[in-house]
Amino acid sequence: MWYNFCNEPRRARCLCVWQADYKRRSHLHSHQQQMDRLLLYVNQSTECIMSRNHPEHRRNIGIIAHIDAGKTTLTERILYHTGLTHRMGDVDEGTTVTDFMDQERERGITIQSAAVTCLWHDHQINIIDTPGHIDFTAEVQRSLRVLDGGVVVLDGVAGVEPQTETVWRQADRYGVPRIGFVNKMDRTGADFWRTLDMVTRRLGARAVAIQMPIGSSPVDGGGQGGGTFRGVVDLIGQRAIVYEDDEQTMTGIPSELQIEARRRREQLIEQLADVNDEVAERYLEGEELPPELLHAALRQATLAGQVVPFLCGTALRNRGVQPLLDAIVAYLPSPLDVLAIKGQDPVSGAEVICQADESEPLAALVFKINTDPFVGRLAYLRVYSGTLRRGQSVINVNRGEKVRIGRLVRMFADRREEVEEIGAGDIGAVLGLEASTGETLCAAERPVVLEKIAFPAPVMSVAIKPQSRADQDKMSLALHRLAEEDPTFQVRQDSRTRETVISGMGELHLEVLVERMKREFKVAAEVGAPQVAYYETITRPVTCEARLKRQTGGHGQFAHVVLELEPLEAGSGFVFEERLRGMVIPRQYVPAVEAGLRDALEEGVLAKHPLVDIKATLVDGSYHEVDSSDRAFRTAAAMALRDGVAKAGPIILEPIMRVEVIAPEDCTGDVIGDLSARGGTIVGIGPRANGLHQVTAHVPLAAMFGYATSLRSRTQGRGTFTMEFDHYAQVSAETAQELMRRCA
Repeated sequence: MWYNFCNEPRRARCLCVWQADYKRRSHLHSHQQQMDRLLLYVNQSTECIMSRNHPEHRRNIGIIAHIDAGKTTLTERILYHTGLTHRMGDVDEGTTVTDFMDQERERGITIQSAAVTCLWHDHQINIIDTPGHIDFTAEVQRSLRVLDGGVVVLDGVAGVEPQTETVWRQADRYGVPRIGFVNKMDRTGADFWRTLDMVTRRLGARAVAIQMPIGSSPVDGGGQGGGTFRGVVDLIGQRAIVYEDDEQTMTGIPSELQIEARRRREQLIEQLADVNDEVAERYLEGEELPPELLHAALRQATLAGQVVPFLCGTALRNRGVQPLLDAIVAYLPSPLDVLAIKGQDPVSGAEVICQADESEPLAALVFKINTDPFVGRLAYLRVYSGTLRRGQSVINVNRGEKVRIGRLVRMFADRREEVEEIGAGDIGAVLGLEASTGETLCAAERPVVLEKIAFPAPVMSVAIKPQSRADQDKMSLALHRLAEEDPTFQVRQDSRTRETVISGMGELHLEVLVERMKREFKVAAEVGAPQVAYYETITRPVTCEARLKRQTGGHGQFAHVVLELEPLEAGSGFVFEERLRGMVIPRQYVPAVEAGLRDALEEGVLAKHPLVDIKATLVDGSYHEVDSSDRAFRTAAAMALRDGVAKAGPIILEPIMRVEVIAPEDCTGDVIGDLSARGGTIVGIGPRANGLHQVTAHVPLAAMFGYATSLRSRTQGRGTFTMEFDHYAQVSAETAQELMRRCA
């Protein structure tokens, strides 16, 4: 209803619907406010329905930040101002659009990324609101993989926090241009300039302030209505934007702020002069720089990743949101502004460039799988080139299968609008598509494999078992569905205890998934205590082989494989390569060899933990024309891998967490001593506001259980900490001995 305003009759119908709904909403706003918003949105939708289909009028952005920075509240205000909702949702009340899961509303946090499409002026903005908690970092990672730009939200009081650094590094990895929004400027202690200084120091970014706050933090300790933050100065347009209640007014810069505004504008121009020759030349010659030139230079530098424009406001009080929307359109890239994505021909391995052009052959990446209780399986995808149409036959190149596209939808969090096609540079979803995260859909005339999305390895495990035999099958189905949705959630069977073990990114992650299993799949299950997810790997290259030769009457079993094993960098996972010469082994058995190797990765040779970061190359072998089979080669490959790992200097790895503790200065010594006693390495100590100190350390996850209680006792309840996965490292000799003793 809200988007298909292609002709006057449909526009008239929409107007009537809104007018009919007016009586039910009249208590929310004045009559004039309601009608102004109604006419603005209908006119805006009519004008831009044609232009928004062009990639240059499209923005694919993610809202990313540390937990509790205000991402979801900001998204709610954006949806309100773009006319998609007529009432602003509240996280505390559980009335938000993008946090639609029961657990999200109960816990007050974002768990799943939610996609929403809205309109601002003549542009279509596809927004993905991502989680802030580190346990759900996979949602951020796969969203950034398919987005063109990002809005990084920072708490004006806390500044740069641990998860801010994590999402910033993820955005750097994918080359995502971004703008910043310093939120909560109405709170006591909020400091826009200190936050920008932290961005420069801790994130290594060139933060450029394009606004200056008017007013400071609340004078009464943060009580209702006590905030003196009342607006911003637009440093480029040289005007003030002042807020009274929900009204935004443009005025001249207050006289008491004019000197400071000139100084801040001078800093802005100097920063742009460092990255733009035309600005530098005109600035050095003493010319007045028009806003149009500054806007163009800022956009160019933002797209190149040279600067990050920063704005400020308070989403909760609905101040600063419209200028942020203007900045999204002005400075973040369209699909045409980013480099064309590159893929590979699945046969020849040749590079294939996929331009954001609807006339090109189709290339689309599935980045998220979700199970909807009403419509079933949903596959979210980004179309990089060509057009995906309803009823079209395409190739799932990762599976080598031809699939037919059923219903196409545009997502509005938990609601959907059916569409006939999704063009280049757009994001949508397909109902009922059998695909997995990271798989590529393409046209038959141009096969292409796009780069898969890499996810971190799980760090924590729990054993789970059904409460009754009737729950057994339901639990297996539920775990399979949840693992399809979440690549950081893994399920395996422990060969020693015969228990089902589930692994994830932390206690909250596993707790949420178990709760989903109980609520959505009606499975009653018992869950064990959390355990650290250890892994094993090798430290040196080896050559190994295995020969399977069994004769049991009739056809026997014969397979012979020779492998070269070598260690990979941390986080590389498993890589298989075939380098056979001639027909020593028929190519038809190569997939069976790879399958056997993956089977053997499930258990290491030291303490039966999964193997990671290994490259296996099939270099030689032999076969028998009668007795060889896929099963034989699968078994032989597993035997060879186990034999090779035992000779390649195997070690056990454990997750090392980055722990950041905020505590009073007089408690810092006790905090450092406690972290060191837990095997931690202190990597940083620094002052924070209000007499607090920050201690950053790398600590083994196994030593962090129960740390919250210890920290409270050492800081009289005044200390807080955050913890996120940093890397895997070799365990100590004592820990290795203990782990091997347990599995003996």
